[in-house]
Amino acid sequence: MGNTFEVNASLQFETDDPIKTLEQTIDYAAVYGIIKQRMSIATPLLETLVQNLADEIYVFDKRIRSITVSVEKKNPPITDMEGSVSVTLKKDF
Repeated sequence: MGNTFEVNASLQFETDDPIKTLEQTIDYAAVYGIIKQRMSIATPLLETLVQNLADEIYVFDKRIRSITVSVEKKNPPITDMEGSVSVTLKKDF
Protein backbone atom coordinates (compact mmCIF):
# COMPACT_ATOMS: atom_id res chain seq x y z
CA MET A 1 0.00 0.00 0.00
CA GLY A 2 1.39 3.37 -0.96
CA ASN A 3 4.10 1.87 -3.18
CA THR A 4 4.75 -0.90 -5.68
CA PHE A 5 6.30 -4.11 -4.39
CA GLU A 6 7.54 -7.32 -5.91
CA VAL A 7 7.49 -10.39 -3.68
CA ASN A 8 9.29 -13.64 -4.41
CA ALA A 9 9.10 -16.77 -2.31
CA SER A 10 11.14 -19.92 -2.78
CA LEU A 11 10.10 -22.95 -0.75
CA GLN A 12 12.02 -26.17 -0.25
CA PHE A 13 10.50 -29.34 1.10
CA GLU A 14 11.59 -32.95 1.32
CA THR A 15 9.84 -36.12 0.35
CA ASP A 16 11.02 -39.65 -0.24
CA ASP A 17 7.94 -40.56 -2.24
CA PRO A 18 7.42 -39.82 -5.93
CA ILE A 19 5.05 -36.90 -6.29
CA LYS A 20 2.01 -38.04 -8.22
CA THR A 21 -0.89 -36.06 -6.78
CA LEU A 22 -1.65 -32.43 -6.06
CA GLU A 23 -2.11 -33.24 -2.37
CA GLN A 24 1.57 -34.18 -2.17
CA THR A 25 2.64 -30.69 -3.28
CA ILE A 26 2.64 -27.30 -1.62
CA ASP A 27 -0.44 -25.33 -2.65
CA TYR A 28 1.18 -22.33 -4.31
CA ALA A 29 -2.18 -20.66 -4.91
CA ALA A 30 -2.72 -20.70 -1.15
CA VAL A 31 0.82 -19.37 -0.59
CA TYR A 32 0.00 -16.53 -2.99
CA GLY A 33 -3.14 -15.83 -0.93
CA ILE A 34 -1.04 -15.60 2.26
CA ILE A 35 1.35 -13.18 0.57
CA LYS A 36 -1.46 -11.09 -0.90
CA GLN A 37 -3.24 -10.82 2.45
CA ARG A 38 -0.05 -9.92 4.34
CA MET A 39 0.95 -7.32 1.75
CA SER A 40 -2.34 -5.48 2.39
CA ILE A 41 -1.13 -4.67 5.93
CA ALA A 42 1.09 -1.58 6.09
CA THR A 43 4.41 -2.47 7.68
CA PRO A 44 7.14 0.11 8.31
CA LEU A 45 10.12 -2.23 7.81
CA LEU A 46 10.77 -4.60 4.93
CA GLU A 47 12.74 -6.77 7.36
CA THR A 48 9.66 -7.25 9.54
CA LEU A 49 7.59 -8.01 6.46
CA VAL A 50 9.87 -10.78 5.15
CA GLN A 51 10.08 -12.36 8.61
CA ASN A 52 6.30 -12.35 8.95
CA LEU A 53 5.80 -13.78 5.47
CA ALA A 54 8.27 -16.63 6.10
CA ASP A 55 6.62 -17.51 9.41
CA GLU A 56 3.07 -17.37 8.04
CA ILE A 57 3.93 -19.55 5.04
CA TYR A 58 5.65 -22.10 7.29
CA VAL A 59 2.62 -22.29 9.60
CA PHE A 60 0.50 -23.04 6.52
CA ASP A 61 2.60 -26.08 5.54
CA LYS A 62 5.10 -27.49 8.01
CA ARG A 63 6.60 -29.83 5.43
CA ILE A 64 8.64 -26.82 4.33
CA ARG A 65 12.29 -27.13 5.34
CA SER A 66 13.55 -23.80 3.99
CA ILE A 67 11.98 -20.54 2.84
CA THR A 68 13.59 -17.64 1.03
CA VAL A 69 11.42 -14.53 0.82
CA SER A 70 12.38 -11.29 -0.86
CA VAL A 71 10.43 -8.06 -1.04
CA GLU A 72 11.49 -5.32 -3.44
CA LYS A 73 10.17 -1.79 -2.97
CA LYS A 74 10.10 -0.35 -6.48
CA ASN A 75 9.99 3.38 -5.64
CA PRO A 76 11.47 4.04 -2.20
CA PRO A 77 11.01 7.55 -0.83
CA ILE A 78 14.73 8.39 -0.85
CA THR A 79 15.76 11.81 -2.10
CA ASP A 80 17.66 11.76 -5.41
CA MET A 81 17.52 7.97 -5.65
CA GLU A 82 16.39 6.15 -8.75
CA GLY A 83 15.86 2.44 -8.51
CA SER A 84 14.57 0.06 -5.90
CA VAL A 85 15.53 -1.46 -2.56
CA SER A 86 14.96 -5.02 -1.42
CA VAL A 87 15.36 -7.32 1.54
CA THR A 88 15.81 -11.08 1.35
CA LEU A 89 15.48 -13.53 4.22
CA LYS A 90 16.37 -17.22 4.13
CA LYS A 91 15.03 -19.26 7.01
CA ASP A 92 15.56 -22.95 7.66
CA PHE A 93 13.16 -25.06 9.71
